[in-house]
Amino acid sequence: MSRPAAQGGAALLTAMLAVALVTTLASAALWQQWRQVEIETAERGRSQTSLMMTGALDWTRLILREDAVSAQGAQADHLGEPWALPVQESKLSSFLSQDQQWRDGDAEVFLSGQITDAQSRMNVMNLLDNGHVSPKAFARFAALFERLNLPLAELQTLAQQLQRSQQSISSNSAGNAATGVSVSATVSAPVTWAGPLMPQQTAQLVWLGLSPTSLAALQPHITVLPEATPVNLNTASAEVLSAAIAGLDLASARQMVQQRQRAHWTSLTAVQQALGPSARLLDEQQHSVRSRYFEVHGRMRIDNVVHQELALVRREGNQVRMLWRIQSPMKRHSAPLQ
Repeated sequence: MSRPAAQGGAALLTAMLAVALVTTLASAALWQQWRQVEIETAERGRSQTSLMMTGALDWTRLILREDAVSAQGAQADHLGEPWALPVQESKLSSFLSQDQQWRDGDAEVFLSGQITDAQSRMNVMNLLDNGHVSPKAFARFAALFERLNLPLAELQTLAQQLQRSQQSISSNSAGNAATGVSVSATVSAPVTWAGPLMPQQTAQLVWLGLSPTSLAALQPHITVLPEATPVNLNTASAEVLSAAIAGLDLASARQMVQQRQRAHWTSLTAVQQALGPSARLLDEQQHSVRSRYFEVHGRMRIDNVVHQELALVRREGNQVRMLWRIQSPMKRHSAPLQ
């Protein structure tokens, strides 16, 4: 091969390498730009979704407050009230005022949710009474375990671990008070914890010895609240009624549920009249017709992305305060939901 031909081939190869290098750099820059746009879009969507869910939660708090100030809500809480009606999946544009503009091409946003009475379930914190396991409360939970065919050994472990957790909290609080250490000073100081952590949600009861299978069966019937609470007989399920009222079988509890569907109970006296001989087993500390704690379930769907949240609120008079709020991981479906 002659020298000019060889030089021409080298120049062509150099040009091809230069084009490949420029193409690679351009592709990398384009990918980086696309990545930044996607991150910004996802962050903006997350922020907007969080703000919309916050607005929805504030709306539910307003509903509970209006129920408290109404004459009917002041007497009792039952499943026939507006707060107990679930919001089926609806377009968010239907909740907007008339002056809001919903342009073509905007993402389809759907909102749904429900308020449930947290005191319609048996409170795990009732198992403790002044730092000790309450025999009466343990018997009520044992009845629920028997109704659901669950091992009583797990209930025993649950009660013991819950007691240990409470004792650890009391020991650390007493130690700080005795040494004069403030709460702010103990943040950076090492803390000796002898028992399991105190759960705040039912899903965390696995810390105290409940198996996932037992927890799944118990979750519709139990709850974890910051303090001991009575069961609302107007909203409790038949399984909870039969376990919460000693001597009441499941068939009689189902009859009570059917009876309250026709007319809710406005007082424990009305429940006593409906129960008959079992009325003597009612206790104002364990049974009620009103509630202070409610759970708010919110679900927002933007096209094929689903965002869910759960919050616990406490109603004190006309004030409704949020105690905690948790977000479930966003779920993306391969096809838009119908």
